Order: sequence, then C-alpha cells, then structure tokens
Amino acid sequence: MFIISNFIGALAYVLSAVLEIFWWILLLRVLISWVSPSPYNPIVQFLYRATEPVLEPIRRVMPPMTGVDLSPLVAFLIIIFSRKFVIASLFGIAQQLRY
Repeated sequence: MFIISNFIGALAYVLSAVLEIFWWILLLRVLISWVSPSPYNPIVQFLYRATEPVLEPIRRVMPPMTGVDLSPLVAFLIIIFSRKFVIASLFGIAQQLRY
C-alpha cells in the first residue's frame, strides 16, 4: 500500500505546486490590468492565454457587475478551497494508506 500512498502524496504535491504557480500568474494578470499594458507584449499575451481558460467560464456563470470583473476573485477563492480541502484530503488519504 505504500506505493499507492506515495503516488497519492506525489499527486497532491504536484497539484499544490500547479495551483501555487497559477495563483501567481493570476495575481500578475490582475496587477497588470491596472496599468493597461500593451496587448502586443509577449508577457501580457502569456498571462492572458494562461488565465483566460479559467476566468471565461466563471464570467459566463457570474452576473455582470458595473465595470468590475470579479472572476479573478472567484478564481482565487476556488484555488484557496482546492488547497485547503482537496489537497489536504489527498495528503490525509496518503497518510492513512501508509499505516
């Protein structure tokens, strides 16, 4: 059972790292949106391409607010929930399988 335990633990660790990286990419996109950057900048294009697949479905579900895009806030909350519940649960399962 230790192999399955190690696999689940590694999966939780990788998922945690991916969520951490996405957190920072999303934060950079939010900060950059405050200064209206050039859309031709390769960094800006990367940030938009990396975050838009997550933000666009949230925008479709949420009602539009008056000029304020709250989809990054919802994405941050989803990341927090995933880290506190899903990843913690995976680490707990891995720990239980170890014994």
